Amino acid sequence: MTQVLDQDLICAIATPPGQGGIGIVRLSGVGAKQVAETICERKLVARSAVYCQFVHGSEHLDDGIALWFPEPQSFTGEEVVELQGHGGPVVQQRIINALCGLGARLARPGEFSERAFHNGKLDLAQAEGVADLIASTSEAAARAALNTLRGDFSNKVNVLIEELTRLRVQVEAAIDFPDEEIEILEQAGVVNALGSLDKILTNIIASANQGRLLSNGVQVALIGAPNVGKSSLLNALAGEDAAIVTDIPGTTRDLLKIDLLVNNLPIRLIDTAGLRDSSDAVEQQGVARARAQIAQADIVLLVMAAPDLSVAAVSQQLADLKAEDQEEQFSSARVLVVVNKADLALPPDLPEEVNHITVSALTGAGIDQLKTKLHEFVGFADESTEFSARARHVDALKASADQVAAAQLALHDGLAAELVAEELALAQHYLGSITGDISADDLLGRIFSEFCIGK
Repeated sequence: MTQVLDQDLICAIATPPGQGGIGIVRLSGVGAKQVAETICERKLVARSAVYCQFVHGSEHLDDGIALWFPEPQSFTGEEVVELQGHGGPVVQQRIINALCGLGARLARPGEFSERAFHNGKLDLAQAEGVADLIASTSEAAARAALNTLRGDFSNKVNVLIEELTRLRVQVEAAIDFPDEEIEILEQAGVVNALGSLDKILTNIIASANQGRLLSNGVQVALIGAPNVGKSSLLNALAGEDAAIVTDIPGTTRDLLKIDLLVNNLPIRLIDTAGLRDSSDAVEQQGVARARAQIAQADIVLLVMAAPDLSVAAVSQQLADLKAEDQEEQFSSARVLVVVNKADLALPPDLPEEVNHITVSALTGAGIDQLKTKLHEFVGFADESTEFSARARHVDALKASADQVAAAQLALHDGLAAELVAEELALAQHYLGSITGDISADDLLGRIFSEFCIGK
């Protein structure tokens, strides 16, 4: 693994903002021990807690303990010191100011984890597992992220990379015998091995998609005409009065976003303004934002009221949604028609091709079934979540699977071994981007910029 080029001494507050019993300031880089000993006014002992006063010049900053981790046995692989004092923003900031006065600089978001990656302490997927563990919103998400941090996901990817490397060696060897390429590859078991690799990739893609849903959650947009009960439905799903509910149409004029767990699936539920023509300038903006949200959502809940509902009205609403989609990416597969107010009237029998469910936000009837339906829509099964993952991981796995499929097709069609070798090289490239074996600098920058400062 390439060593990190930036050897600046960096520091940051590693504990959450606000007041608490303990506040930790982390220091990493060349000279960390020397600077820390200046602050502590005493010698530090490797991997031992040393009680001291934190002093800068003649000023007493705080009392606490200092922990020194020599390189490379530290989180970043560099010399690291943690100063653990009282958890107050003013106290911690004074320590940060003192460290910067002694030659350190403030760390960028995620810079400690980035250095751990560059110094071979973590691969890229594991580093992202750190961020996912910190951001986890459920026990299931925390377990999955911890598995990724421990290397479960990376190990699966590395096994695939090793197998692709082995197959590439055999294909490259066959290139020297153009008249016997196919026979040599069949004898070496390359054809069968590619079939097995394809199945393994399919399984890992399914697991990674589960991990992605658990880590990133699902955006669910509530849309529909005014007064069909969207806000009441949001409150029923959230289990609290998060949205104002009245009989006056057009109460919701802006996007209302609520984060909740639905049977361990993180969901961002977005209540939107009622879709209708209006002369009210504020409501017009709300409707425009609602239409924009339709394109961004993973699932669209089209809420309609049971009284006066007809099959024709449902068909028309779906047709209008498709017609309004300027990106031409509308898919009815991600639209679920929610027939609300079933306590007031029996809904009509809708065609089987229309995904729908009947509920009453007022009485709670059908709400549990709706939650189950949301799981089914995105294919989420909590018990099958082995590790956390991200959208880029799923995309890379799918791209790799496509290249393996292309290699199989090339063999089937009797194409030159050079083409098969190229497909396998691309498949390996995509897998390498997951762990960071092959990563562009701009990709690394985007990934680590999402981390919190101090991590």
